[in-house]
Amino acid sequence: MINTASIINVPFLRMKEDLDAMVAGGVRYFHIDLMDGHYVPNLCMPIKLIRELKDAYPQVAMDVHVMVTDPCAYIERLKEAGADYMVFHTDSTNFVRRTINEIHKAGMKAGIVINPSQRIDHIAPYAEYVDMVMLMAVEPGFAGQPLLEGSMERLQEIADLRRQYGCKFLISVDGGIDHERCLRCREIGVDMIVGTVHNIFKQPDGLKSACMRFEREFGETAGGE
Repeated sequence: MINTASIINVPFLRMKEDLDAMVAGGVRYFHIDLMDGHYVPNLCMPIKLIRELKDAYPQVAMDVHVMVTDPCAYIERLKEAGADYMVFHTDSTNFVRRTINEIHKAGMKAGIVINPSQRIDHIAPYAEYVDMVMLMAVEPGFAGQPLLEGSMERLQEIADLRRQYGCKFLISVDGGIDHERCLRCREIGVDMIVGTVHNIFKQPDGLKSACMRFEREFGETAGGE
């Protein structure tokens, strides 16, 4: 599985220090939340940050989760900022297929998000066209929430749908994942875990060590020796 490290959980006053530690520990994806204060009642992060992160860490993929009322309005700006993935909520637009197509035309990978209140099977018309499906295991908009009951079963539904339709999209989960649930995610076939690695491994010797332990237990080479 991929540890896509959530920037929203990094303290601003030590961001560079923590990001350096995560990259040294094997992190290859940064998960960046963009919120407009309308789709969700919160504001973060500036698009300018994505460009700065891409310039500082060109080897790291920028996994951008947009919680906004008009995702199409952000496509060109995210392309220019260096985003690799643009992941949007299907209920934020009446034109899901158009948005997916425009993201691909801009040279980014397209992902869709399933909110806790949405049925899993509503993504069936888009399943063959997207590169990622992300399940919100918490309500969108705020970090630090506990995982909602039934989320593991919903992840299994997504994995079953992927198998049923013969699709190759990545399955991502955002919110409330700890070590025990990470084990279950691996069994289900989840590809990406969003969050801070400290939620999974609280290593006493720091963030780099925690990220390295994630890679040993859940990364691409886990169990390969």
